[in-house]
Amino acid sequence: MPGGVVPSTPMNHGQVLILREPEIRSLLDANGCLQVVEAAFSAYARGQAELPAVINLEVPEHHGEVHVKAGHLHTRPYYAVKIASGFLDNAHLGLATSDGMVLMFDAKTGAVVGLLLDHGYITDLRTGVAGAVAAKHLGRATVETVAVIGSGVQARYQIRSLALVKKFREVRVWGRHEEKAAVCIQELSRQGLATDLRFVLASSVREAVRGADIVITVTASREPLVQADWVATGALVIAVGSDGPDKQELAVEVLARADRVIADSLPQCLRLGEIHHAVERGAIASDKVTAELGQITAGFKPGRTSDDEIIVCDLTGVGVQDVAAASLVLERALRNGKGERLSL
Repeated sequence: MPGGVVPSTPMNHGQVLILREPEIRSLLDANGCLQVVEAAFSAYARGQAELPAVINLEVPEHHGEVHVKAGHLHTRPYYAVKIASGFLDNAHLGLATSDGMVLMFDAKTGAVVGLLLDHGYITDLRTGVAGAVAAKHLGRATVETVAVIGSGVQARYQIRSLALVKKFREVRVWGRHEEKAAVCIQELSRQGLATDLRFVLASSVREAVRGADIVITVTASREPLVQADWVATGALVIAVGSDGPDKQELAVEVLARADRVIADSLPQCLRLGEIHHAVERGAIASDKVTAELGQITAGFKPGRTSDDEIIVCDLTGVGVQDVAAASLVLERALRNGKGERLSL
């Protein structure tokens, strides 16, 4: 698989490699993650991956949610189970709102071989680069303006990842809390993404979306934020935030108006995400979903075919992304002698 991985020193039987967030950050770069995630989408499209259904666990009394995702890429040495949580009330306690870890297993024996205590970093980065993969294949060749709906951590990852595959001149950021959106812009402006890149604090979702070439939604909204008549001809809408059955960022009319609708995993998107809402409401039929992203990255189906197409890509997050990114971390750690080996 791409990403600079070379054959690694195998774990001894009965040993588990423990990696903590600082080490994981040093081992997993955005470019490498993008390459392996794109390859994982293609493997899934070729039938070379296993992708079980997501487990969604709600902790309503504390406004928390937990997602459990798993995946296996055939011929690869490991499979993975990822646990990621989001507790929005943590912000009031001075704590991170997201957390997580990835368990790695030997695909030959089922033995646990790695414990990646990443506090959600792998999830954040693989989600960001998935948006970049979508933009690479579905965005117009020339991009002037990008709208980001949401100003949390994922807004930052999406823009940084997008800069790996597209040049753009303006980023409009909208957030429910203007001060947080302003901080997001300040942080992104210090990234050095481009010398002539302009950031705009949008006062409304409509102001952000109107005329944008790429619209990225990264909120935890339970009601539609983006309306169909705000979306420009030829725009690519990348919906990221709706990773649960009750979340929704796009009015169903956005999907109805789109010339093409793409899923990361159609079976999963029919259970949660924007496609789920549009089909359930009768705004579109399921056969309007013309491709999964992996079918496009693998070359089975075309990407963007004209500058005038409005395309919606529903990214609910799939386990093959997690196993691809986590495997890259584990193999690089073994190659470089990183982490702590624990004998069971």
